[in-house]
Amino acid sequence: MSSSTALAAATGPELDFSLPQQLTVIALCALTALVSHLALAVFNDGVRPFLLDFVQGRTTRNATAAVSFGLSAGFVFGLGAPMALSTGVLNPWLLFLPTDVLGLLSPRKWLAPLLGGAWGALVVYGLTGANDLAHDLPVDFLTAMQQMSTPILYLFTLFPVLAITKQFGRLRGGVAAVLELALVIMAMKLWPQMFAGALAMAAGVLLLIGLAVARDLGRRRAAAAGPAGGEGADDLVVSLFSAGAARLRRFLPLFMLLGAGVAVLAQSHVFGGGEATSFLIAEGDHTEAAQVDFYRAFGFLPLIATTALASAAYGIAGFTFVYPLGYLMPNPYLAAVAGAAVFAAEVLALSSIGRLLGRLPTVRDSSEHLRAAIGETLLLALLFGSLMAAEAMGGGLGILITGGLWLLNEAMGRPVVRMAAAPAAVLAGGVLLNLLHWLGLFTPVTG
Repeated sequence: MSSSTALAAATGPELDFSLPQQLTVIALCALTALVSHLALAVFNDGVRPFLLDFVQGRTTRNATAAVSFGLSAGFVFGLGAPMALSTGVLNPWLLFLPTDVLGLLSPRKWLAPLLGGAWGALVVYGLTGANDLAHDLPVDFLTAMQQMSTPILYLFTLFPVLAITKQFGRLRGGVAAVLELALVIMAMKLWPQMFAGALAMAAGVLLLIGLAVARDLGRRRAAAAGPAGGEGADDLVVSLFSAGAARLRRFLPLFMLLGAGVAVLAQSHVFGGGEATSFLIAEGDHTEAAQVDFYRAFGFLPLIATTALASAAYGIAGFTFVYPLGYLMPNPYLAAVAGAAVFAAEVLALSSIGRLLGRLPTVRDSSEHLRAAIGETLLLALLFGSLMAAEAMGGGLGILITGGLWLLNEAMGRPVVRMAAAPAAVLAGGVLLNLLHWLGLFTPVTG
């Protein structure tokens, strides 16, 4: 892994898509815009709860699109575009957040896929040109951004430890930390060719789930020994969720097509479902990327399931298990079949999953802790990695500019969302350093 990272740092990321890959991106962006227009699925979890009011006519299409744009723009330009340019791998923030907005904004059904397809074409052709232009600049900030990979990959490994500590206390969190550290060291010594954090993440997530299930089973046994109750609450949950599940099942063929498209894109290996995954895909570590996205999915499954049932709108990538499945498929045809099957199973199982989560509150809470831990680890990794990239492209001045922009964003009340602020600051800093060079005020860092 270290050799591939060094190679990437030496040559810089490449955004060179074959014709089938270009057509896949364009077609999938067209499809996701259509699905968004129909209010059947969006990628942004924060937008999904607003769709129920739109479907039931309590708000307008333009108002819903405005909400989607407000919640998505910072991630598109502050995280999605910088990650794609720095890794040479596309990501869901760059592809699917804009198609959420374009689909909701489109006044006609036929126009939505045209707008989505146009965005996909802009991404595959425009990013290539921007990538080539950036590498020709005196200060090659895109190659410098490869420095972000190590902090993201290794700090991301710790998210199960944070989740266990917050939910089950410092003692169990300490045990999890020692276990993960031992597994990382063991993997580095015994299997140097694999991502050292993959085994540690697996152990951490399994430990968290095991602790949560054990607590829930203990509580149910204690409740069973006492007076009967709670069935009325379960019936209420079923009645609230049944309408949403029924609406999604009516569009099952469309969801199967969506699952097939996402899986084919993942199988093309020009797409990564997360920050850490993008760097692993860029390095050719597809098995490790599949592991990382598989564990990450557990942090978002309860959120996606409950919001989908409550709002009658699903996630563009479903529970995101379609990502690791796609990475591992040997060809796009098998990926399409597998992706369609996974989406069909997820949509048909939504009601059962909702009822199960209602009976396992600790497991549901574990998902919240996992999601928060993922955000905390990535926030630190992105900030630290961005400062490393800033030092690589501009030395102390690069750190001053990039860190200063991040601090200024904090002081101004975060006009750029916090997760995206650091990569966006690297891009802005790189542009500024090039301007300073052209003015004769800065000499690019060499080596």
